[in-house]
Amino acid sequence: MIRKAQIHDITLIMNIIKSAIKDMELKNIHQWDNIYPNEEVISEDIINSELYTNVENGSINAIVVLNEDQAEEYRDLKWKYNFGKQLVIHRLCVDPRTQGVGIARNLLKYADDFAVKGGYEAIRLDAFAQNERALRLYEKNGYEKVGSVNFRKGEFYCYEKNIE
Repeated sequence: MIRKAQIHDITLIMNIIKSAIKDMELKNIHQWDNIYPNEEVISEDIINSELYTNVENGSINAIVVLNEDQAEEYRDLKWKYNFGKQLVIHRLCVDPRTQGVGIARNLLKYADDFAVKGGYEAIRLDAFAQNERALRLYEKNGYEKVGSVNFRKGEFYCYEKNIE
């Protein structure tokens, strides 16, 4: 089940993020750290009703943020879908203990449905260039690479997907 996060979920969500950071570091993927995403960022996502949780057996095992916020760096990219609204995916994170069973794919499907219901033209996101597993996930789910941007941790590929 996917539901909006509540502020009382913050400790569990931060524990998932911390576990994901450790897991990524073991794989030599250094995209997140104790600076980002931090508790302040996640709290703001929850307060803005933009953070969604995947819940199985009564426990949260993944999160995703859905909103229209695009980084300034997105401006210079050659997006294909520029007329209408774009939904943006941020901070998709699956607890490492539950990875590999389709949870991230289900969150992307949820984003697709959310975009259709919300009248969005496209979905956009960025993914750390060194996170090959994430890049494959997005490409297998219909996202097309349109370019790259640089953030504090390095190069991120930008993707979009048309919503029909």
